Amino acid sequence: MKQIYLDHAATTPVDKKVLNEMMPYFSQNFGNASSLYSLGQEASLAVEKARKQVADFFGAKEREIIFTSGATESNNLAIKGVVRAYYKKKKNKPHIITTTFEHHCVLNTVKKLEKENLIEATFINPKKDGVVDARDIKNAIKSNTILVSAMYVNNEIGTVQPIAEIGKLIKKINEANKLKAKSCQLLFHTDATQAVNYFNCNVEKLGVDLMSMSAHKIYGPKGIGVLYIKKGLNITRIQDGGEQEFGLRAGTLNVPGIVGLGSAIEKVKSLRQRRIRLGRKKSKIDEIKILRNYLIDKILKEIPDSRLNGSKIKRSPNNVNVTFSRVEGESLLMMLSQEGVFASTGSACSSGSLSPSHVLLALGLKPEETHGSLRLTLGKNTTKKEIDYAVKVIKKSVEKLRKVSGNVLEDYYKVMKHEA
Repeated sequence: MKQIYLDHAATTPVDKKVLNEMMPYFSQNFGNASSLYSLGQEASLAVEKARKQVADFFGAKEREIIFTSGATESNNLAIKGVVRAYYKKKKNKPHIITTTFEHHCVLNTVKKLEKENLIEATFINPKKDGVVDARDIKNAIKSNTILVSAMYVNNEIGTVQPIAEIGKLIKKINEANKLKAKSCQLLFHTDATQAVNYFNCNVEKLGVDLMSMSAHKIYGPKGIGVLYIKKGLNITRIQDGGEQEFGLRAGTLNVPGIVGLGSAIEKVKSLRQRRIRLGRKKSKIDEIKILRNYLIDKILKEIPDSRLNGSKIKRSPNNVNVTFSRVEGESLLMMLSQEGVFASTGSACSSGSLSPSHVLLALGLKPEETHGSLRLTLGKNTTKKEIDYAVKVIKKSVEKLRKVSGNVLEDYYKVMKHEA
């Protein structure tokens, strides 16, 4: 049976070169990076090499890169760390702005702080195309606002948010506050987990103070991520223990994972530069985008009553999120899996939940409409032949489910008519 993997937003396979670079640090150079003897120092050197690779990619300083277990921890450290630092100096309740369709690790963190009465929170709705208007964020800013957190690329529908525009807006506000001798600085955080593969993540150009990411979305290992923290920013650790990561993230360093992260991010950079070196007209990103558009057009043309969720233009090159009316998403996924096509209905972190997608609800879809959604995310090795096969299977499965659904509804109406 063919196996077509179209869930690269959930996770990616570890690149062979990345894995080869990681292997020695499991058994050969296995030292603790905090140890002073030579075996530990070899590990420490590997960590610092990876830190430089990440810093160069983000256009940051090496001391601004903090290794974590992944984006969930990074997002928690960013938000809770800023709030804790604020309360060390002030007592009045601070205000945080985020969006209604963030990843749950951001949404639930903000909601918990709000429930504990530690913050005020404002949740900005995206427009119907799945893109937030920077003006809505500007209008929500108060005198006690200390943080804005907005995802760079939405993990479910792949829409790209105007991060650089929001960054410029916040910079202007901070400059005005400085002239007015206001001490409260407004900070800007973005979860760039789904953006690193495809978009410019230079922290200066984006105007961000904090930025999160995970390695396993860029063909690196699971269990390792990064939080960029701008130099001079006041943030308090949320995990007690040793003094690793400049005293901001306690715990023995995951050396193989860190090496893998550095190698994976280096490959992302080299893949973008390849077009320039080889004089190619199209980059790998361009090729993925062409396949994505082909997939969108093929689904919408061949499967009636299907719709694309979110903007087709302001969208990640690899993301397709569609809704099929009169279809239950979980049933569709199981049918696709039986035919060797692997996809998802939304975030992998929410796969155990039967609740409607909060992302699709934010776009204005009705709860019953969200249950018929399918997320297909392409990777660097996805082929046109695989897409053709996937659409064939999706079409067949949707038709079968609609037939079943139609029969169930017909029987239901017959029973209702008889009882009346």
